[in-house]
Amino acid sequence: MVVICESSSLEDYLAESEYVDFSHASIRELAAKLASQSSNGIAYVQNAFEFVRDSVSHSWDIQSTRVTCNASDVLHYREGICYAKSNLLCALLRIHGMPAGFCYQRLTLGDTPDTGYVIHALNAVYIGELDRWIRLDARGNKQGVDAQFSLDGERLAFAIREAYEEVDYLVIYTAPRAETMETLRTHTDCRVMYASGLPEALL
Repeated sequence: MVVICESSSLEDYLAESEYVDFSHASIRELAAKLASQSSNGIAYVQNAFEFVRDSVSHSWDIQSTRVTCNASDVLHYREGICYAKSNLLCALLRIHGMPAGFCYQRLTLGDTPDTGYVIHALNAVYIGELDRWIRLDARGNKQGVDAQFSLDGERLAFAIREAYEEVDYLVIYTAPRAETMETLRTHTDCRVMYASGLPEALL
């Protein structure tokens, strides 16, 4: 998979923001713990990815009404949809000096196009030891979803079905897309948001 960087500067993929608030004490503490359990940079990436994938619930899977957004809130409540979880994974990578960004897919909301479409978020991280980017999807596994850390080939949560007009956007963005963050900021009930309030395409 050939991806395109929005910026040619890796420094832009290390920036802190309102949503990727890695200076927060809780994120610094978790990053230090994950680093202590990692033998090298690649191991840290895997540990951070698996933490967000497995230890932070996807809000729809647990039928929560709570809407989380910035990385520290996602960590505090241990839940969020893909937009929120990607903020946390990005924060854990950037605080460790690893360039990380945001990627998106356009998927059917249900199993078929008649259910409508939604934008799904995932991450990309630059692996310095390998001098290349890899994409990771920390959405959270469940029946039919088996995202894994892999250096040999992508193992994302969802395979694109072109016959259903699903789209794999190949740009690695430096910041989460505004329409995804606006969605989180303007909803108060996650179940309502997920069922009918998610953007259908990137603007």
